[in-house]
Amino acid sequence: MRTVKVEEIIHNIKEMCIEANHYLTDDMQQALAHAVDTENSPLGKQILCQLRDNLHIASEDMIPICQDTGMAVLFIELGQDVHVEGGLLTDAVNEGVRQGYQEGFLRKSVVKDPIIRENTGDNTPAVIHYDIVEGDKIKITIAPKGFGSENMSRIFMLKPADGMEGVKDSILTAVRDAGPNACPPMVIGVGVGGTFEKCALLAKKALTRPVNERSDIPYIREMEEDLLNKINRTGIGPGGLGGTTTALAVNINTYPTHIAGLPVAVNICCHVNRHCVRVL
Repeated sequence: MRTVKVEEIIHNIKEMCIEANHYLTDDMQQALAHAVDTENSPLGKQILCQLRDNLHIASEDMIPICQDTGMAVLFIELGQDVHVEGGLLTDAVNEGVRQGYQEGFLRKSVVKDPIIRENTGDNTPAVIHYDIVEGDKIKITIAPKGFGSENMSRIFMLKPADGMEGVKDSILTAVRDAGPNACPPMVIGVGVGGTFEKCALLAKKALTRPVNERSDIPYIREMEEDLLNKINRTGIGPGGLGGTTTALAVNINTYPTHIAGLPVAVNICCHVNRHCVRVL
């Protein structure tokens, strides 16, 4: 049994909140650079260059990549041979988020009640997803999610007979309906299978997969590539002002489902697709 103190968890999550909001991951930087090189529209290329310049300024001057520093979403893979000492794990996660958003001078966007709308003042509580795994380590993935793109996300409860084409049509419908509102070029996270809530979780987690990695399942990999091509032919383009780069990647996760169902969730993210991963 390995012991991890809550102070270590708090410290790392604080740093991760600040890092994710100021620095784009290498895979996203490479995808954006490729988009600049391949974009056919002069206006689209200009917008992509401006986005790239913005990322450079953010990292050099320690300014958030986007003014919407998001609601903190965390995936915690907790090794079953780990003992957390010094307090509750959930309290430690929220304390790390609290310190990160306060000390990093990040915008606080969380309200205490969805109807009364009083701001909590520290961007907590976070949305935390736990998974108990083998081993004696804790893998933490933080993905601050802005709501310009989050609001464009969809769930479709399809019939099994709708099949693969129904899944593709649903994803394309969500992207077309999002249009410029999701700050394209987008990253499209998709969850297929499970139940109503499981497919949404699959889609959210799909956004944390590096955009240069495709699915291990051959037919899903082909679907990801086909949908990316079709999305980039919609003409929405960078900033929604036309072009050949509407999305940088389509990441699809799947899960077993019921004989009577075919749930599909589409979780859209903007061009920054912020996330950060550490293993303790």
